[in-house]
Amino acid sequence: QVFPLKHYQDKIRPYIQLPSHRNITGVVEVILGDTKAYVFFEKDFGDMHSYVRSCKRLREEEAARLFKQIVSAVAHCHQSAIVLGDLKLRKFVFSNEERTQLRLESLEDTHIIKGEDDALSDKHGCPAYVSPEILNTTGTYSGKSADVWSLGVMLYTLLVGRYPFHDSDPSTLFSKIRRGQFCIPDHVSPKARCLIRSLLRREPSERLTAPEILLHPWFEAVLEPGYTDQETGTSDQIVPEYHGDSDDITSFFC
Repeated sequence: QVFPLKHYQDKIRPYIQLPSHRNITGVVEVILGDTKAYVFFEKDFGDMHSYVRSCKRLREEEAARLFKQIVSAVAHCHQSAIVLGDLKLRKFVFSNEERTQLRLESLEDTHIIKGEDDALSDKHGCPAYVSPEILNTTGTYSGKSADVWSLGVMLYTLLVGRYPFHDSDPSTLFSKIRRGQFCIPDHVSPKARCLIRSLLRREPSERLTAPEILLHPWFEAVLEPGYTDQETGTSDQIVPEYHGDSDDITSFFC
């Protein structure tokens, strides 16, 4: 990528601040010209948005394997004081031709936070991934919780093949997001339904954190030997109410 010389250090600061992680793109080389900086990143083999469009939707085993890498990258950023903001499938690219390994790229517009204060006021982003609190508030919102909402949109899209909230008219789309009502098709397994609903909660404080998502039993159930996609149910699950003073995160897993 090419950046103005006087701004390039700000643009690549998130890459410098982040400890190395296998699911996050690294800077390979920087060449400085008279007025521009040329930043070279690791080679990729296509992005997740295009891949899902070509596949329509993914089988749960593949979705779990790839989504776990997505969440791992986001959790690493959050634990390193970086909030991603405009988080979407297109920002994840494949590291290999077999399309089994993912990396997060495009960190130039992320937010570096201080301590535990992840309050943001920035409202830019892809409409399909925006969270209700961003639409509803005139002040600040939790950047990490908004990232988790975007993860919920991603997981739904991987398993269903479309966004949970969609409409050609932006005002109608935003109205649907504010209500937070969506349908999950019958082919999605109960544990996957549980995880989706744990992420797409209207109340930000009731969503799982990125590190907690990695502990959800859906991953263990789907990735264990012998699992098949025939293990699906037609009955929907209701995510148990989460009480913020509870230290046992398993209490709000289905």
